Amino acid sequence: MQSSSFTPEAHLQLPDHPGVYKYFNESDELIYVGKAKSLKKRVSSYFNKNTGVNLKTRRMVKEIRRIEITLVDSEFDALLLENNLIKKSQPKYNILLRDDKTYPYLLITKENFPRIFPTRKYLPKRGTYFGPFASVKAMNNVLDLIRELFTIRTCKLDLSPYKIEEGKYKVCLEYHIGNCQGPCVGKQKEKDYMEDLEQAKHILKGNLGQAKSIFKQQMQEFAENLEFEKAQRTKDKLDLLEKYQAKSLVANPSIHNHDVCTIVVDDKQAYVNYMRVKNGSLIVSKNVELKKKLDEPEEELLVAALIRLQDQFNSDADETLTNISITNPIEGLNLVQPKIGDKKHLIDLSVKNALFYKKEKALLQGLNQDKKDRVIRQLQQDLSLPDIPDHIECFDNSNIQGTNPVASMVCFLNGKPAVKEYRHYHVKTVEGPNDFASMKEIVGRRYKRLLEEEKPLPKLIVIDGGKGQLSSAVEALQELGIYGKMPIIGIAKRLEEIYFPGDSYPIHIDKKSESLRLLQRIRDEAHRFAITFHRNVRSKNAFGTQLTSIPGIGQNTADKLLSHFKSVKKISLAKEEELAAIIGKSKAQELIKWKEKNKGA
Repeated sequence: MQSSSFTPEAHLQLPDHPGVYKYFNESDELIYVGKAKSLKKRVSSYFNKNTGVNLKTRRMVKEIRRIEITLVDSEFDALLLENNLIKKSQPKYNILLRDDKTYPYLLITKENFPRIFPTRKYLPKRGTYFGPFASVKAMNNVLDLIRELFTIRTCKLDLSPYKIEEGKYKVCLEYHIGNCQGPCVGKQKEKDYMEDLEQAKHILKGNLGQAKSIFKQQMQEFAENLEFEKAQRTKDKLDLLEKYQAKSLVANPSIHNHDVCTIVVDDKQAYVNYMRVKNGSLIVSKNVELKKKLDEPEEELLVAALIRLQDQFNSDADETLTNISITNPIEGLNLVQPKIGDKKHLIDLSVKNALFYKKEKALLQGLNQDKKDRVIRQLQQDLSLPDIPDHIECFDNSNIQGTNPVASMVCFLNGKPAVKEYRHYHVKTVEGPNDFASMKEIVGRRYKRLLEEEKPLPKLIVIDGGKGQLSSAVEALQELGIYGKMPIIGIAKRLEEIYFPGDSYPIHIDKKSESLRLLQRIRDEAHRFAITFHRNVRSKNAFGTQLTSIPGIGQNTADKLLSHFKSVKKISLAKEEELAAIIGKSKAQELIKWKEKNKGA
């Protein structure tokens, strides 16, 4: 494989050859990976103004600054490479499977008298892995079956021949209850043990017919030798195996090695069911959800999901059954849409699973929406509000001994913080520590601005404080002529009392109420936001005053430093060269001298 880089303007220079293309934005961040039978035709289609591409795709194309391509031998190779790159980088415009689980495997170890046990770590050097299993229950079922059919050891002893000969071990409880034949003390030959293990491998591969044939042969041999007890035990094992197969049989056993992948879609999401079938037995069933990024057609969504799921579950299927017709077949990917028979029954079963998964997701989303609405509806009920308070604004002010008075406003939409709507305020008209006057100023400034910009007013205003702060906020609303158009309350921290304008007595909401917790969260967020702003202002002002006391450094220079370095600490740690780049060499030298002089102060 070879890679090359192009600018968007040079897209017509791309080769007419199978491969993978990668789009990078202005920050050289990978934003999209795609595969193509012809790189030139596929990439050019994004930049052809006459092509009816959707708005999302146009938005992506505007971000492209560099195109990187990798040539491969076939379209199927491109598909596999695309899958690996998406899995590794997860570009923002690519379809991503919503699944971050680690699935378990069954491991047969590389050692004398190998063990079989479940693990989630895939380390090929440890032995042979089977899986992964989409369901822990399914994995445990097959493991329990193997342990009932065969006497596979579960201990962690090192059963090297010389250790067994030296008699280092004694049999354990597993031997006495018949789950192990005691290879640790030489009671079972490794050759016999490995024959059992080979049969276990057939079951793990889904080849139950092979294990059944061996049991039938053994049962017949025991009967011919008049070993009826052994014959009966073998018959019991055969019955157990057939019972297990009957539970997992979903189609005619002549369906040997098939994948089934079906898809159902809505406007924004796609839901895919993936199944693996071997000898008529369903050994994997997995549902996944995909979010459409560029309004991709269902065929593209299905292929993307199928390739990743086959990779995830190590599929070696000869054929994949699907519920949609594939208009652009991919060489090397054998997709078939059956119309009748057992294969069609498998498709129907898979679609049924996909539809159920879609319904389950919609129900869960609805429950989450109901839970979110429940809290603000409860708040509406507790405060007897006329409307659902889906837009709440809360005010708090902060000053220490009257210095650097500031205030904050936080906004919650549908019960969640809308950080982009948060606002900081420098108190301009109030001198000294006057919380009431400060509150009146910032509430007045906030809603005067909203009225001028003709923006919607909140459904509830919360004031961090008692009756005094609440009265001041009410005065501001009255002066603007909007008092009474929206509810306003004050919340006092000590007893979590809720005050309404004009009421002498507060109301108390149940301490365990979700609505009170929401009010507390909003109030605490406003307080945090105000305190943080106050500390930053106080720190900048204190350091700025110190800076301006240095000869040759005025307020403009101090502002430049703070604007560039963002914090006092970073200025104090800056080197002379860094300072000189901002304020010039002479001023930087003066600042360094001042810092050295005051280092120990």
